[in-house]
Amino acid sequence: MDFEFSSEQEMLRDSVRGFLSTRAPLTAVRAGYDAPTSDPAVWSGLVELGVVGLLAGEDHGGAGMGMVDAAVVLEELGRAVCPAPYISSAIGAVSLADDALLPRLVDGSAIGTTAVFEEGTRYGWHAPATRATRSAGEWVIDGAKVHVADACTANVVLVTALADDGQLGVFATESFEASTTPSVDGSRKQGRITFSASPARLIDTCVPAEVAVARTLDRLGVATAVDGVGAAQIALEQSVEYAKERVQFDKPIGAFQAVQHLCADMLRTVELARAAGYYACWAIDDASPEEAHRAATLARAFAADAFPQLGGTAIQVFGGIGFTWEHDIHLYYKRLLSTSLTLGTTSDHLEELATIAID
Repeated sequence: MDFEFSSEQEMLRDSVRGFLSTRAPLTAVRAGYDAPTSDPAVWSGLVELGVVGLLAGEDHGGAGMGMVDAAVVLEELGRAVCPAPYISSAIGAVSLADDALLPRLVDGSAIGTTAVFEEGTRYGWHAPATRATRSAGEWVIDGAKVHVADACTANVVLVTALADDGQLGVFATESFEASTTPSVDGSRKQGRITFSASPARLIDTCVPAEVAVARTLDRLGVATAVDGVGAAQIALEQSVEYAKERVQFDKPIGAFQAVQHLCADMLRTVELARAAGYYACWAIDDASPEEAHRAATLARAFAADAFPQLGGTAIQVFGGIGFTWEHDIHLYYKRLLSTSLTLGTTSDHLEELATIAID
């Protein structure tokens, strides 16, 4: 394993960071914080940069790269708390899409998302209540999905449903009703999607649908964790800078051992989360499917527990000003909190790791 980034990856990082600093500054994030959709201009810019198609093959207009390359972009998006639908479309939808849909996702004419989870089922996505039936030779979808990332921004949904024969299938549809779901984090849009006799097309996943969906969920989980690494890094950097500047009892608060311990704990969390996240990305690209799933589960288990603690620690370093809308640190705390909620509970992931070890 090579732990150094290539020159191409460093150039990719610089390009994305430069773009986000000018086209998606925190002032713009704040302006659209309560909007149901993200800024289309930011998405268009990411399409122009070519990062939307990193995971798609060159024959579909993509770059034919892997999750490690996408992780470079994801970490920068987290650093900027960017609300663009990159994870939902460039990671989730691209991972499930077929030859007919991939070119549209790559060129930006389609913004995709995945709709897997249903109300009251937690992580039980294998047997959805959503149904796909044939009507006049065409597939139609009926049902509802919740916790759908960028539900109001996407114009194409890849939805799981049980077909007439009782088998799980993945279907693409552009006919649906989306509504926003209230969230603590306005930079991570979520919603509910309802399908009512929605015309759909069965996606050829090449492997059984259960396998394709499980692999996509691993990718989505790892992508969310790496995005969180970027947000955690900025929370750490801002906390350290504030500890150097804030004076109490005629000393910078960073001179006090208690504050030093807080910052040291944050650094440990960032480095461990980064190592786990990037290793999982590498495993998805180059390791066996079993190791990729194990690594992805491990990364999610750590991030789901550690990121909210890191965000809370950052607020503790800042004190009262960290609670105010005027200061930026709360944007990162909310991003880390929503990252944890998106990833699921640590106990569930640890139980999955135990199952993997026993099996």
